[in-house]
Amino acid sequence: MLISPARPPEKPAPVSAHERVYRALRGRILHGELPPGAPLTIRGIGAQFGVSMTPAREAVRRLAAEGALVLSPSGRVTTPELSSERIEELSAVRALIETELASRALPRAHIALIERLQTINAALPETILQGDAVAYIRTNLEFHRTLYLRAQAPAMLAMIETVWLQLGPTMRKIYEKRSRTDVPPHHRLILAALRAGDEPGLRLAVRTDVTQGLRLLIG
Repeated sequence: MLISPARPPEKPAPVSAHERVYRALRGRILHGELPPGAPLTIRGIGAQFGVSMTPAREAVRRLAAEGALVLSPSGRVTTPELSSERIEELSAVRALIETELASRALPRAHIALIERLQTINAALPETILQGDAVAYIRTNLEFHRTLYLRAQAPAMLAMIETVWLQLGPTMRKIYEKRSRTDVPPHHRLILAALRAGDEPGLRLAVRTDVTQGLRLLIG
Protein backbone atom coordinates (compact mmCIF):
# COMPACT_ATOMS: atom_id res chain seq x y z
CA MET A 1 0.00 0.00 0.00
CA LEU A 2 1.47 3.32 -1.07
CA ILE A 3 1.28 6.14 1.37
CA SER A 4 1.19 9.56 -0.19
CA PRO A 5 3.60 12.01 1.36
CA ALA A 6 2.15 14.56 3.71
CA ARG A 7 1.40 17.84 2.10
CA PRO A 8 3.38 20.78 3.41
CA PRO A 9 1.23 23.31 5.23
CA GLU A 10 -0.17 25.93 2.92
CA LYS A 11 1.32 29.36 3.27
CA PRO A 12 -1.15 32.10 4.10
CA ALA A 13 -2.03 34.30 1.17
CA PRO A 14 0.06 37.47 1.11
CA VAL A 15 -1.69 40.57 2.38
CA SER A 16 -2.05 43.30 -0.23
CA ALA A 17 -0.65 46.77 0.41
CA HIS A 18 -4.18 48.17 0.51
CA GLU A 19 -5.30 45.58 3.08
CA ARG A 20 -2.23 46.17 5.25
CA VAL A 21 -2.81 49.92 5.34
CA TYR A 22 -6.54 49.44 5.94
CA ARG A 23 -6.01 47.11 8.89
CA ALA A 24 -3.34 49.26 10.52
CA LEU A 25 -5.24 52.52 10.11
CA ARG A 26 -8.48 50.88 11.20
CA GLY A 27 -6.81 49.70 14.41
CA ARG A 28 -5.47 53.18 15.14
CA ILE A 29 -8.92 54.72 14.71
CA LEU A 30 -10.73 51.97 16.62
CA HIS A 31 -8.44 52.24 19.65
CA GLY A 32 -8.50 56.02 19.87
CA GLU A 33 -4.96 56.74 18.72
CA LEU A 34 -6.35 59.62 16.65
CA PRO A 35 -8.48 62.35 18.26
CA PRO A 36 -11.69 63.67 16.68
CA GLY A 37 -11.08 65.88 13.67
CA ALA A 38 -7.49 64.75 13.17
CA PRO A 39 -6.35 65.69 9.65
CA LEU A 40 -4.80 63.04 7.41
CA THR A 41 -3.44 63.08 3.87
CA ILE A 42 -3.23 60.30 1.29
CA ARG A 43 0.42 61.17 0.72
CA GLY A 44 1.16 61.12 4.44
CA ILE A 45 -0.56 57.76 4.94
CA GLY A 46 1.37 56.31 2.01
CA ALA A 47 4.66 57.57 3.41
CA GLN A 48 3.87 56.27 6.90
CA PHE A 49 3.17 52.75 5.68
CA GLY A 50 5.67 52.70 2.84
CA VAL A 51 3.14 52.30 0.04
CA SER A 52 2.14 54.28 -3.03
CA MET A 53 -0.82 56.65 -3.02
CA THR A 54 -3.12 54.13 -4.72
CA PRO A 55 -3.38 51.59 -1.84
CA ALA A 56 -3.44 54.46 0.65
CA ARG A 57 -6.36 56.02 -1.22
CA GLU A 58 -8.20 52.68 -1.39
CA ALA A 59 -7.81 52.17 2.36
CA VAL A 60 -9.11 55.68 3.08
CA ARG A 61 -12.13 55.20 0.82
CA ARG A 62 -12.95 51.91 2.51
CA LEU A 63 -12.71 53.46 5.98
CA ALA A 64 -14.78 56.45 4.87
CA ALA A 65 -17.50 54.04 3.69
CA GLU A 66 -17.54 52.56 7.22
CA GLY A 67 -17.85 56.00 8.82
CA ALA A 68 -14.37 55.78 10.37
CA LEU A 69 -13.04 58.67 8.28
CA VAL A 70 -14.60 61.72 6.66
CA LEU A 71 -13.59 62.31 3.04
CA SER A 72 -14.65 65.72 1.72
CA PRO A 73 -15.30 66.48 -1.97
CA SER A 74 -12.05 68.45 -1.98
CA GLY A 75 -10.15 65.35 -0.88
CA ARG A 76 -9.59 66.46 2.72
CA VAL A 77 -9.47 63.49 5.11
CA THR A 78 -10.22 63.69 8.84
CA THR A 79 -11.37 61.48 11.67
CA PRO A 80 -15.05 62.12 12.51
CA GLU A 81 -16.10 64.88 14.89
CA LEU A 82 -19.46 63.62 16.11
CA SER A 83 -22.29 65.94 17.08
CA SER A 84 -24.19 65.35 20.31
CA GLU A 85 -27.10 64.02 18.26
CA ARG A 86 -24.85 61.53 16.45
CA ILE A 87 -23.25 60.40 19.72
CA GLU A 88 -26.71 59.87 21.22
CA GLU A 89 -27.77 57.86 18.17
CA LEU A 90 -24.70 55.61 18.28
CA SER A 91 -25.12 55.22 22.04
CA ALA A 92 -28.68 53.97 21.47
CA VAL A 93 -27.43 51.54 18.81
CA ARG A 94 -24.83 50.20 21.24
CA ALA A 95 -27.44 49.77 23.96
CA LEU A 96 -29.75 47.82 21.64
CA ILE A 97 -27.24 45.54 19.95
CA GLU A 98 -24.81 44.92 22.81
CA THR A 99 -27.50 43.98 25.30
CA GLU A 100 -28.83 41.50 22.75
CA LEU A 101 -25.37 40.06 22.12
CA ALA A 102 -24.76 39.70 25.86
CA SER A 103 -28.14 38.01 26.31
CA ARG A 104 -27.37 35.51 23.54
CA ALA A 105 -23.93 34.85 25.02
CA LEU A 106 -25.29 34.10 28.50
CA PRO A 107 -26.28 30.43 27.89
CA ARG A 108 -22.73 29.77 26.60
CA ALA A 109 -20.93 31.69 29.35
CA HIS A 110 -18.92 28.82 30.84
CA ILE A 111 -16.48 29.20 33.72
CA ALA A 112 -13.45 29.51 31.42
CA LEU A 113 -15.04 32.44 29.61
CA ILE A 114 -15.88 34.24 32.85
CA GLU A 115 -12.32 33.72 34.11
CA ARG A 116 -10.97 35.08 30.82
CA LEU A 117 -13.18 38.15 31.11
CA GLN A 118 -12.05 38.64 34.70
CA THR A 119 -8.40 38.53 33.61
CA ILE A 120 -9.01 41.11 30.87
CA ASN A 121 -10.88 43.37 33.27
CA ALA A 122 -8.08 43.14 35.85
CA ALA A 123 -5.75 44.85 33.36
CA LEU A 124 -7.87 48.01 33.15
CA PRO A 125 -6.74 49.70 36.41
CA GLU A 126 -3.10 49.57 35.29
CA THR A 127 -3.92 51.28 31.98
CA ILE A 128 -5.65 54.04 33.96
CA LEU A 129 -2.72 54.46 36.36
CA GLN A 130 -0.36 54.74 33.39
CA GLY A 131 -2.65 57.25 31.66
CA ASP A 132 -2.63 55.05 28.56
CA ALA A 133 -5.85 55.87 26.71
CA VAL A 134 -5.13 53.55 23.79
CA ALA A 135 -4.44 50.56 26.05
CA TYR A 136 -7.57 51.33 28.06
CA ILE A 137 -9.81 51.48 24.98
CA ARG A 138 -8.22 48.36 23.47
CA THR A 139 -8.65 46.39 26.72
CA ASN A 140 -12.21 47.60 27.19
CA LEU A 141 -13.18 46.54 23.67
CA GLU A 142 -11.42 43.20 24.13
CA PHE A 143 -13.61 42.57 27.20
CA HIS A 144 -16.80 43.24 25.26
CA ARG A 145 -15.77 41.42 22.09
CA THR A 146 -14.69 38.31 24.04
CA LEU A 147 -18.14 38.13 25.60
CA TYR A 148 -20.05 38.85 22.39
CA LEU A 149 -18.19 36.20 20.40
CA ARG A 150 -20.03 33.65 22.54
CA ALA A 151 -23.34 34.92 21.18
CA GLN A 152 -22.55 33.27 17.84
CA ALA A 153 -24.25 36.14 16.03
CA PRO A 154 -21.69 37.30 13.46
CA ALA A 155 -23.98 39.79 11.70
CA MET A 156 -24.73 41.65 14.93
CA LEU A 157 -21.08 41.54 15.98
CA ALA A 158 -20.01 43.04 12.64
CA MET A 159 -22.58 45.81 13.06
CA ILE A 160 -21.40 46.74 16.54
CA GLU A 161 -17.74 46.68 15.49
CA THR A 162 -18.60 49.28 12.84
CA VAL A 163 -20.20 51.42 15.56
CA TRP A 164 -17.08 51.04 17.73
CA LEU A 165 -14.98 52.13 14.76
CA GLN A 166 -17.03 55.29 14.24
CA LEU A 167 -16.75 56.06 17.97
CA GLY A 168 -13.00 55.38 18.29
CA PRO A 169 -11.78 59.01 18.32
CA THR A 170 -14.73 60.02 20.50
CA MET A 171 -13.85 57.31 23.02
CA ARG A 172 -10.41 58.92 23.32
CA LYS A 173 -12.12 62.20 24.18
CA ILE A 174 -14.30 60.48 26.80
CA TYR A 175 -11.25 58.87 28.38
CA GLU A 176 -9.57 62.26 28.71
CA LYS A 177 -12.63 63.63 30.56
CA ARG A 178 -12.63 60.83 33.11
CA SER A 179 -10.83 60.95 36.44
CA ARG A 180 -7.46 59.24 36.17
CA THR A 181 -8.46 56.95 39.06
CA ASP A 182 -11.95 56.24 37.75
CA VAL A 183 -12.42 52.51 37.14
CA PRO A 184 -15.96 51.99 35.83
CA PRO A 185 -17.75 49.38 37.99
CA HIS A 186 -20.00 47.98 35.29
CA HIS A 187 -17.69 45.20 34.14
CA ARG A 188 -17.85 43.75 37.64
CA LEU A 189 -21.64 43.86 37.46
CA ILE A 190 -21.52 42.12 34.07
CA LEU A 191 -19.30 39.39 35.53
CA ALA A 192 -21.59 38.96 38.55
CA ALA A 193 -24.64 38.62 36.29
CA LEU A 194 -22.87 36.06 34.12
CA ARG A 195 -21.96 33.97 37.17
CA ALA A 196 -25.55 34.14 38.46
CA GLY A 197 -27.15 33.48 35.08
CA ASP A 198 -29.08 36.71 35.63
CA GLU A 199 -30.23 37.87 32.18
CA PRO A 200 -32.10 41.05 33.28
CA GLY A 201 -29.13 42.03 35.45
CA LEU A 202 -26.73 41.36 32.58
CA ARG A 203 -28.72 43.43 30.11
CA LEU A 204 -28.91 46.33 32.58
CA ALA A 205 -25.18 46.19 33.36
CA VAL A 206 -24.21 46.13 29.68
CA ARG A 207 -26.62 48.93 28.78
CA THR A 208 -25.31 51.12 31.60
CA ASP A 209 -21.70 50.38 30.75
CA VAL A 210 -21.95 51.25 27.07
CA THR A 211 -24.01 54.44 27.51
CA GLN A 212 -22.71 56.09 30.69
CA GLY A 213 -19.39 57.26 29.27
CA LEU A 214 -21.00 58.67 26.15
CA ARG A 215 -23.32 60.76 28.32
CA LEU A 216 -20.27 62.76 29.41
CA LEU A 217 -20.21 64.32 25.95
CA ILE A 218 -23.97 64.75 25.54
CA GLY A 219 -25.18 66.23 28.79
